[in-house]
Amino acid sequence: MPHCKLEDLPSGGDRWPALGHEGFRTAHWGDMEVGYTTLDSTLDCTEQYKWGGLPGGVCPCPHYGYLFEGRIRVKYPDSDWPDEVIEAGEAYFVPSGHVLVYELEKTRCFELNPAHALGSCLDAMQKAVLKMGEAGVELVPPAAAE
Repeated sequence: MPHCKLEDLPSGGDRWPALGHEGFRTAHWGDMEVGYTTLDSTLDCTEQYKWGGLPGGVCPCPHYGYLFEGRIRVKYPDSDWPDEVIEAGEAYFVPSGHVLVYELEKTRCFELNPAHALGSCLDAMQKAVLKMGEAGVELVPPAAAE
């Protein structure tokens, strides 16, 4: 059975471009993708989901995880569901149909995701980076990039 320390997961490379080469570590274990995400700035995924062509501009992947550090706002556009805020120290489940906003400068989280659904999301994120770059749209807001 696979096992490792989170920091020993292989780099996700450019699969999630907004996080850089080392901000997303991931491996396929069975039909799940195990991921360790680290951010040093805020990140609102709203525009990336839209530019990436995800239906409804929302993430199609359910996420099961634990937030070690930071805060994640979960929005459910075009639904009656209110925003949720995941705080450091909490385990979470986020159903598909959401938008994630990493609100604090420093975030560390561990997730288990259905591999196929996460792949669809990450493919869209890569497409978004290309389209946004061609259109001259900043991927990360200037305040977050500093």
